[in-house]
Amino acid sequence: MTTSPTRTPTTPTSAASRPERTPTVVADGVHITYTVNGARTGRGGATAALNRIFTRRATPGARKVHAVKGVSFAAYRGEAIGLIGSNGSGKSTLLKAVAGLLPVDQGRIYTRGQPSLLGVNAALMNDLTGERNVILGGLAMGMTRAEVDARYDDIVDFSGINEKGDFISLPMRTYSSGMGARLRFSIAAAKSHDVLLIDEALSTGDARFRRRSQERINELRAEAGTVFLVSHSNSTITQTCDRALWLEAGTLRMDGPAKEVVAAYEAFTKKG
Repeated sequence: MTTSPTRTPTTPTSAASRPERTPTVVADGVHITYTVNGARTGRGGATAALNRIFTRRATPGARKVHAVKGVSFAAYRGEAIGLIGSNGSGKSTLLKAVAGLLPVDQGRIYTRGQPSLLGVNAALMNDLTGERNVILGGLAMGMTRAEVDARYDDIVDFSGINEKGDFISLPMRTYSSGMGARLRFSIAAAKSHDVLLIDEALSTGDARFRRRSQERINELRAEAGTVFLVSHSNSTITQTCDRALWLEAGTLRMDGPAKEVVAAYEAFTKKG
């Protein structure tokens, strides 16, 4: 009697044997509205605004904007997620809400750790030198002074703002928008983050800086972080992110692999 060879079962891997995915951000049916003020009437804008606060009068011409409408998703540790969509689709609004800078009207946002929002207009002090902004920016992110001092040279070198002169010793107001954005990213990227939110900061700067930025984002992901990236550059999204969320008119149109979502979005914009 012959014995048939033993075959290894081909059943799918059980859930218990799959690597655990740790959620870092969960949005559950999120709605966000904000008020857009109309044209100012009367004299003394600031005085008039204070008067309206104390007299509880509405701003003339004010209207409500429903910027985010019932958005739900879960982000996991180690992911880089791109946010794409037309102007006014709710991308930046959603990032600000994840960062805790905007209230949610309905639904909930749950985060692991403290999300850090980096935008082109991130607050650095224009009257201070780049050097002082590096120190203060690092302290504001929770680094000790010793940690800032240890990473100072790397931050300046990464930004590249000293390649054509000693700009780090000049006030920030003398910087171009690209120089300022590069310095902001360099400060933020000097520290590991549970969740790093980047709003258009990689759209400025040359190809070399964008390449370094993408490499740093990959390092942050490897350090168990999650990165969200808003960009109008579809190539930046596909090169930097493995997943994308497509927002349109405040609603989540698609959530999936970055290349597939970008392709669907580009097909949509061509039809429009």
